[in-house]
Amino acid sequence: MAPREYFERTVTTVGTLDKDELKKRIRHFKGRVKLDFTDDYLNTASVDRLRHILFAALINARGQG
Repeated sequence: MAPREYFERTVTTVGTLDKDELKKRIRHFKGRVKLDFTDDYLNTASVDRLRHILFAALINARGQG
C-alpha cells in the first residue's frame, strides 16, 4: 500500500474507534516501541489524545518496516 493510502486509511480507522477500542489497541500494540501507559492514564485521557497516541504509534511502526 502506498504511503498516502496507508496514512488515509489509518486516519479513517483510528478516527472511528471508540474509547474502549482505542484503549484495547494501545494496550495490545505490537511494535518496536512498547506503549506502556497505566490504566489510570488511559481511562482519564480524552478520546482525541488516545487517537493521537495510537495513530502516532501506527505511523511510526509503518516507517520502521
